[in-house]
Amino acid sequence: MRSFEAMIQEQRSYFLHGHTLSYQARMQALQRLEHMIRRNEHVIMDALHRDLNKSEHEAFTTECSLVYTEINQAKKKLRRWMRHKKVRTPLTHVGSKSYIIPEPYGVVAIFSPWNYPFQLAIAPLVSAIAAGNCAVLKLSEHAPHTSEILAHLIRKTFDTHFISVVLGPGQVAQTLLKERFDYIFFTGSGTIGKEVMQQANNHLTPVTLELGGKSPVIVDRDVQLDLAAKRIVWGKFTNAGQTCVAPDYVYVHGSIEDAFLAKVEEQITALYTNDPFEHKDFPRIIHEKHFERLERMLHTGTIVYGGKNDIDSLRMEPTIMKDVDEHSPLLSEEIFGPILPIFTYNDLTEVVHTLQQKEKPLALYIFSTNDKHIAYIQQHLSFGGGCINDTLYHVANTHLPFGGVGGSGMGSYHGKNGFETFSHMKSIVKQTTLFDLPFRYPTGKKWLSWLKKIF
Repeated sequence: MRSFEAMIQEQRSYFLHGHTLSYQARMQALQRLEHMIRRNEHVIMDALHRDLNKSEHEAFTTECSLVYTEINQAKKKLRRWMRHKKVRTPLTHVGSKSYIIPEPYGVVAIFSPWNYPFQLAIAPLVSAIAAGNCAVLKLSEHAPHTSEILAHLIRKTFDTHFISVVLGPGQVAQTLLKERFDYIFFTGSGTIGKEVMQQANNHLTPVTLELGGKSPVIVDRDVQLDLAAKRIVWGKFTNAGQTCVAPDYVYVHGSIEDAFLAKVEEQITALYTNDPFEHKDFPRIIHEKHFERLERMLHTGTIVYGGKNDIDSLRMEPTIMKDVDEHSPLLSEEIFGPILPIFTYNDLTEVVHTLQQKEKPLALYIFSTNDKHIAYIQQHLSFGGGCINDTLYHVANTHLPFGGVGGSGMGSYHGKNGFETFSHMKSIVKQTTLFDLPFRYPTGKKWLSWLKKIF
């Protein structure tokens, strides 16, 4: 078995020989990746079902379709993204031209998580390929079926000098991080993200950290209750709440609390039947350790709906909670499961002030028809991205950058933003040789006097 050092050296040699740089090479790789996925889509979705009990509908809409969108946009826009971008030249540079060249970093590492083990591995890989890099892809050990099928397909489709796949537990990832990469892209928890950044610092390697956090929902009193409840339930309980941008908790205006709770229960029933626990397509919790963590949270407040769970099958039904204990991990930790705490408010400024004291979340969702309230929240709260009168949907727009801020991460990707994330923007001034401007040389006071007039 090759060492990680040898694997990376082979990729760096492949890159330095220029095999990934041309438009034709990048386009061919994107086409091969798409063909690999489409030809094996049923196998991939079966693996997602085995790992997380994702239905065919959920697997396609939240995993495959997003990757297809990334590939299609990259194929359509790649030539434009790769062009040298001309920029303006100041008066002091008369005769010269200035432009920016997007160049690939070289050998990049992509660390993907278990909750969307296909999409969150392949979407950044699309960006890395489009930008002209070689890539080492570390897949999650907690989604073994998806990781194993992806490793098999990628190894069969691509030269390992171009794309390599690494499997194994966390210790393998820690060993891999000790190597020198030209860029690191990590999706996962904030705790591990800090370790990734510390290791990257050893080589001054730039990073993108796609983390998470406690993404709040604010439900104003001026709202369409049916639609708000439906979209919050869908956003929260997709993938059993194991989504980095899932609504983590809700602040609802006190005047509509009872009506809102009734609508939420109605929508859970509408989406997952009268007995969500027995619904064959409701996703499972990824493993016992995570299940036990979630089960302990159920004892830190009042369950007003749901709560049924079974560790043997790793199933937990959609659960709504109130009266949460002030020391509950529901308040301090990202929940990452099918538990939705509800809080009430009467003064929007107090809610905003409370949220300002917390870590900046990856997402924030506002349900309101009051434009002044919406503007107030957007102006006074910092968060990675979000929606007005919806949840999750901003992630599916590849024209928007997706990423966090502060404790929820750094850097962004999707579409052109992903291409730019995996590219260094090289600045060039092409100077004329037809003449030489004398004012930059220390040859006389008259030029200094002239320069002072124009600056």
